[in-house]
Amino acid sequence: MDNKIDPHAPGVKLDAGKSPVRRGLLEYFPRACLLIADLSAAGAQKYSWRGWESVEGGIDRYGDAEVRHICNAAIEGPTCADFDMLHAVHEAWNAIARLELIAREQEKKNAV
Repeated sequence: MDNKIDPHAPGVKLDAGKSPVRRGLLEYFPRACLLIADLSAAGAQKYSWRGWESVEGGIDRYGDAEVRHICNAAIEGPTCADFDMLHAVHEAWNAIARLELIAREQEKKNAV
């Protein structure tokens, strides 16, 4: 007996194994996503949109920035004077930027 699903059958959606981006990111962390987006906008106003992607040594530099915000939160308190946002938002933004750059490097390595 053939256990394959007919992709043309009514109600079939072949999405097994695909990332649940809406449920697994946006519905889990909507406030964090908004705060990170706000920091992205503030950073783009100070620098440029997508400029972070071409920062030399970005993986190391964003890792350093993430940890600086962790330390500064412990020393200064929860709010960062830059952009008047929580250090935690800066920590998360830097972690995500670093992760994105790492993932892109991995994709390039795997594509070869």
